Amino acid sequence: MNIRRARAVMVVAAFAALTLVTTTVTPAGASTGQAAGDTARSRGCHAGAPGVGDDYYPLYGNGGYDVAHYLLKISYNPATDRLVGVATISARATETLCRFNLDFQGMTVRSVVVDGRKARWARSQDHELTVTPRHQLKQGRRFTTVVRYDGVPRTQIDLSVPEEPLPYGWIHTDDGAVVVSEPEGSANWFPLNDHPTDKAAFTFVVTVPAGLEAISNGRLVGRRTHGHRTTWVWDAPEPMAPYLATATIGQFDLRSYRTAQGLRMYDAVDPDLYNEPVDPQDPASPTFGEIADGSLARQGEILDFLSGQFGPYPFSTGGGIVDDAPDLFFALENQTRPIYPGSFFTDPVDGDSVVVHELAHQWFGDSVALAEWKHMWLNEGFATYAEWLWGEREGLGTTQEVFDSLYQEIPADDPFWDVVVGDPGIPFLFHGAVYVRGAMTLQVLRNEVGDRDFFRILRTWAARRAGANGTTGQFIALAERISGKQLDQLFETWLFTTGKPVLPAAAATGKVRTPPAAASLLERMPKTALGLRRS
Repeated sequence: MNIRRARAVMVVAAFAALTLVTTTVTPAGASTGQAAGDTARSRGCHAGAPGVGDDYYPLYGNGGYDVAHYLLKISYNPATDRLVGVATISARATETLCRFNLDFQGMTVRSVVVDGRKARWARSQDHELTVTPRHQLKQGRRFTTVVRYDGVPRTQIDLSVPEEPLPYGWIHTDDGAVVVSEPEGSANWFPLNDHPTDKAAFTFVVTVPAGLEAISNGRLVGRRTHGHRTTWVWDAPEPMAPYLATATIGQFDLRSYRTAQGLRMYDAVDPDLYNEPVDPQDPASPTFGEIADGSLARQGEILDFLSGQFGPYPFSTGGGIVDDAPDLFFALENQTRPIYPGSFFTDPVDGDSVVVHELAHQWFGDSVALAEWKHMWLNEGFATYAEWLWGEREGLGTTQEVFDSLYQEIPADDPFWDVVVGDPGIPFLFHGAVYVRGAMTLQVLRNEVGDRDFFRILRTWAARRAGANGTTGQFIALAERISGKQLDQLFETWLFTTGKPVLPAAAATGKVRTPPAAASLLERMPKTALGLRRS
């Protein structure tokens, strides 16, 4: 049975059952044992590496196998915050394995089965789940691992800006949870190979108390209520970086519709947002929910525009989730289903801009994913530049006017210019400079190579890397090949050199106006650039 056929069977089985997730609870660690000794040499097999060697997160991801599909059956009770899960992971061994690792932290593992037989397992560093199957897995073999687990999913805290700790991953809310896992929060709620270089298809079977919605990526296959609980089944067939997976739970107004081009969309908006005026002192003030509805209603129009810039939309569904979650301070481009905090929808211009940003990520960040986290500007610089292109279309200022305004408004002694956006380091991975100077780099490239070659570069990058990963070096090589120009100095100056770049005399400008698109960015970029982080 090939992987595509096997995945289809799993989806059909999940839909046919729509059953609650159950786990036979045994004493914690009862099925553990010491991982087998290093007998790889004598047995002719290897221990899969505990990480992929990413410069920033060397122990995230794992070596020795490639995941094709995750079937995640989870049951969650917001009253207790307890999750019960069964993860079925279909993979192929890329080397002959005696054992392999999964990324998983926090919750209790109850059992691990590989190809229908109980496997030995052990945990270390509160992150690595090491699995030793009964028999070695030969290179090229397809195998299935089933992990049963339960517990309270952790909320990850980003402390890269100590004065502004930022929750992410599984964020508990008053009626459920909002799940936004960039860069490595997914390991808090399911076992996985947690790196963008191992994309996989997903099927989600999520059981929640009746009256709540469970929103995931892809297409809604079905839902069924059993007494006091409802099971939701979502299928996301296009390979996805695992941090983009979501299982957001709560009360939502869920709408399904098609765009003018026929794309199936799912929008979920927290009903509480319709009771919260943006300006409580103004009786005529719109609510956050009303503004969010207005921006989501433009998604078809926005996708048509972005398709004209970057090439065809890369997925089979779309939509968005807007949650009234006080601990959610950023938006995230979850594949086919971006998540937004309701607080971002303060006016139509800002609301439309953040939707443009997250939808642009469907090309740059989701379809074309990072090969390593240090290449973050390929995600955020491109999505920010898409905002500038949309602003020009909306009459909010040309991309050059936005560039000129930002260049002038941010003084040379501002720490903004100290970030090396082409390799920012973990503390600055989501710094505003990665977004804004990344977008400025694209404008400088556009000026250097001309519009024809510039947009050909973007479309070719999106097309040739679709469903795969990319690096800064690969993008530079493509830009040089298409334009016929040597561009090393341009990228060295704008991506890898600290300090405010000096513009050529012909490009230097006097006092310039601040167009609305630039004003919006400047307003969202306080000292810590928190307003731009992760969005």
